[in-house]
Amino acid sequence: MKPIRTWILIADGARARILESEGAGRGLRAVEGAAFHGEHGATHEIMSDRAGRTFQSVGSARSAKEARSDPHRELKRRFARRLADALDEGLARGAYDRLVVVAAPAALGDLRDAISAPVRAKVTAEVAKDLTRTPDREVADHLEGVL
Repeated sequence: MKPIRTWILIADGARARILESEGAGRGLRAVEGAAFHGEHGATHEIMSDRAGRTFQSVGSARSAKEARSDPHRELKRRFARRLADALDEGLARGAYDRLVVVAAPAALGDLRDAISAPVRAKVTAEVAKDLTRTPDREVADHLEGVL
């Protein structure tokens, strides 16, 4: 009988990795090529330090134009979409049967928004916890009852 392969996505808004389990007591191993780093930078590197200017529709008055979104937040959403694409690719290859998503709370929300319906159907558990700095050998201890 073929073992059930479970991918464990461990993520926050800027870094992620995927571990794999082939069953209870078999431990976790890192999936090759599945370590991700998001874009980051100081606000002045991401966007202009001055608000844009706009003209009023009537008259010659001008006013400052506020940024519509937080650029750091947008980078984190973009990173979540990149992770969702990697999960789609893995599913298309048949690389996993089940998926456990472990992410910092804000990143978990971004991932929920980004993950496709076919991948969502493979999710067996979500854990709102940041384990990105936890060594691989200790991750299973935090997921007792989930794997």
